[in-house]
Parts: sequence; C-alpha cells; structure tokens
Amino acid sequence: MQPVKHIVMWNLRGDSEQERTENIHKVKQEFEAIRHEIPGLKLLEIGVDFSKIDYACHVVLYSEFVSAQALQDYATHPAHIRVKEALGNLRTHRYQVDYVG
Repeated sequence: MQPVKHIVMWNLRGDSEQERTENIHKVKQEFEAIRHEIPGLKLLEIGVDFSKIDYACHVVLYSEFVSAQALQDYATHPAHIRVKEALGNLRTHRYQVDYVG
C-alpha cells in the first residue's frame, strides 16, 4: 500500500519579522510535539522558507500516513485538535494537497 501524503502550507501573521519568526517557531514546536501521538503517521516534517520571495509560504507541513483512513482519523485526533487550538488564528493563508504516492 502506498502512503498518503498530506502537505499544508501557511502564511502567518506578524507585524514585524520578529513576531512572524516567533509564530513560525510556535507552529514548528506544536506540530513536532505530536509526532509520536498520531496512529498511522509515518513521517512529519515542518519546513521554514528561507527564500523570502513574495510568493513563498512561510511554513510547510509535509507528512505521510499509512492510509487515507489514517489521514482522516488524524483530522479529528485530540492531539491535532489541540495544535489547531494552540495556534489559533496565526495563519493568514492556508493551502493543502493530499495525494497517494
């Protein structure tokens, strides 16, 4: 069975570069903290853009799940809900792609 890949990219709030950097760090910390709590999660990476080009997103989540059902279960898992609540409205934009590959 091929893994299901779940990629999410965000632009984050921040009135200054320092505030945005703090928000990026918070996103990274929160997701990395749940890495071992999610059944069926094979891989989780948080990447931070360094290019600073105007069309780049600030942060990307790259994750792999053992199945589409594992990804679906992740969406309602208490650890994931906890992260969503902790991050509140830090994002200004969100993009997502899920695929088998």
